[in-house]
Amino acid sequence: MYVCHACRKEIDLGVSGAAGRRDDCPHCRAALHSCLNCHAYDESMRYGCREPMAEPPADKERSNACELFVFKKGERAAREEDPRATALAALDALFKKK
Repeated sequence: MYVCHACRKEIDLGVSGAAGRRDDCPHCRAALHSCLNCHAYDESMRYGCREPMAEPPADKERSNACELFVFKKGERAAREEDPRATALAALDALFKKK
């Protein structure tokens, strides 16, 4: 099962399971051949990639020409909430007038 990084909907890549450089998600039109859909993408690593030979693109959401790209299988981890919005909500709750 392949899942789009942007809309979190399941994608059918056919028998090959490969996404071409110009392929878009049929649901939200996000680029499929992007770092965020790659099995090697890891935010905790330098440049966000576990592949030491990969040349990191400037924008991880846009389509790229990385030859080491392999579409990640399985469910995506839940997106974290925006830390700024979480902090503002906590401040609003703290200083809320009664």
